[in-house]
Formats: sequence, C-alpha cells, structure tokens
Amino acid sequence: MGNRLSKIYTRTGDEGGTGLGDGSRVSKDDARVEAFGAVDELNSAIGVLLAHKLPGTVHAHLTRIQHDLFNVGGELCIPGHIMITPADAERLERAIDQHNADLPHLKEFILPGGGPAAAACHLARAVCRRAERRVVTLRRHADVNGHALIYLNRLSDLLFVLARVLNREVGGHEVLWQRNWN
Repeated sequence: MGNRLSKIYTRTGDEGGTGLGDGSRVSKDDARVEAFGAVDELNSAIGVLLAHKLPGTVHAHLTRIQHDLFNVGGELCIPGHIMITPADAERLERAIDQHNADLPHLKEFILPGGGPAAAACHLARAVCRRAERRVVTLRRHADVNGHALIYLNRLSDLLFVLARVLNREVGGHEVLWQRNWN
C-alpha cells in the first residue's frame, strides 16, 4: 500500500495539475483524471444508495462493488496497473441472473424513479454509464485494462436490475415509457 495521507491539503494542485499514482503529473482535466474521477463519483452515488434501507443481498453486493470501484480507480490512476479480472465481471453477471430471475419480463423501456432507493439506484446506473464513457475516451489515448471496461458495463446492467428489485421490494410500480405520452 502506498503512503497514507497525513496532511489533506498539499497545495500541489493549486495551478490545475494533479499527481497520478505513478508519481507523474497531469492536468486535472486530463482524460485519465476524468475517468477515475467519474469512477469516484459512481462510488459516491453507490454510497448514497447504501444509505437507504436495502435487502441484505443487495447491500452485500453494493458493498463489494464499492471495493471493486476503488480497484478500478486505482488501475486508472496508476498507468499499467491491473486489479480487475474477468472473475469480477462474472460475479456481477451471477448477481444479475440471481436478481433478474424473479422480475417480470420487460417489453417497454421504464422511466427511472420509483421508491427512494430505486431512484438512487437508477441515478447510480446513469453515473456508471458516464464513467464507462470516460474510460472509453481514455482508452483511445492510453492502455486501459479491458476488464475494467467490461466490469463497468456489467455494473450498469446490475444497477438497472437492482433498481427494479428495489422498486418491487417497496411495492412500487414501474412507469413504462410511452412515446406519445400526454
């Protein structure tokens, strides 16, 4: 493990630069910083979701995911570092299958919302998609572990399924998108 922060402010970023995990410095709007910043934002959105009352299995999945997201962020912050493996995405796929098994099949798109936990889950899903886009942008210019990108893609799918589960848990209903709604 690297150095622990004993002093929170360093003043080294006051001019718009920041340090990466390998010691190099880049602009705070560098594609790499945008990518790991979006992953940090996603982790925070999941933290908000975890502040809601959740079924035990959902809480356990999301807690593990927060740890995984720190690993994704670490990979992105340290060029060439790899922590996410195919097994991580496979674990998400098993969770998707487990939670999706009892849900009714969808024939239409659903609008994000419902109960407070489901709405927070939908927001986390949208933030996850943004993080995925930022990693795709970074991948155009730098080497990125493809398994991290797959992980984020599966995670957004899991968050969609969990939002449906959480809505069902509180007896909520899903609002189906209607093209010509009035």
